[in-house]
Amino acid sequence: MTELYGRGVYRFLLSRQWVILTLIMLALIPTMIELGFWQLHRHEHKVALNKVISDSLSAKPVPAESLTAPGKAIKRDDLYRRVTAKGTFDTADEVVVRRRTNSDEEVGYHVLTPFVLDDGKVLIVNRGWIPADGAQTQFPKVPAPAKGETTVTGRLMADETTADSGIKDVRGLPDRMVMLINSEQQAKALGKQVLGGYVELTAPEPKGDTPELIPEPDHSGIGPHMAYAIQWWLFAAGVPVGWVILVRRERRDLAEAAAAQTEPKAEPATV
Repeated sequence: MTELYGRGVYRFLLSRQWVILTLIMLALIPTMIELGFWQLHRHEHKVALNKVISDSLSAKPVPAESLTAPGKAIKRDDLYRRVTAKGTFDTADEVVVRRRTNSDEEVGYHVLTPFVLDDGKVLIVNRGWIPADGAQTQFPKVPAPAKGETTVTGRLMADETTADSGIKDVRGLPDRMVMLINSEQQAKALGKQVLGGYVELTAPEPKGDTPELIPEPDHSGIGPHMAYAIQWWLFAAGVPVGWVILVRRERRDLAEAAAAQTEPKAEPATV
């Protein structure tokens, strides 16, 4: 070890252990920086979405057909926009969406009722949440909507997909039950022209306790993403600092070991 130390105080960095450790640390730095930017982008997305929601909810309601049409995807800037439509509810083709929760995190269903417009097209209306009181294999008892010609108002929403929502589109469900709120699926089931997206009903309010209207989305919080971004960048900055501390500690330990080997041994005392 004395010879190794004498050839260079940092020669230990060429050892297999230190080469592997250094490579790992070099790989961690860009990875942590990238994770920080990922969290930053999520923060920016949340801030932008909050603005879209706020602007949409404060805008005056417009006719649904001015923002959507059969097979049309809902634009990002039109999300949560308040829209109106005149027509009649078609309860015969009503379906429920499984495994949905209310504001108290109770599991139940969302009620999707086709709303037939005056021109014959269909707008899918989410009338709200009902509890899952009976067997999961039976269509639940659903409170009836307003009868006759009605004008509805609601928030315009984009079609749900597995990729965006993370909800698995389970097949083979009991009759009139679905996992996703998707206008294309409803168009195939109904055999009619269905406007893209759907509407979360806000008016008229249901009579009685159910269905519970879907609450207005929270657009005040920005989440912890910016804090996470800064945290990842601090970790990235701390990696080289930690590496230097380890190197200095190793150098000190080697120096102490070398000094201990070169110290002269004490001569035994003579009488």
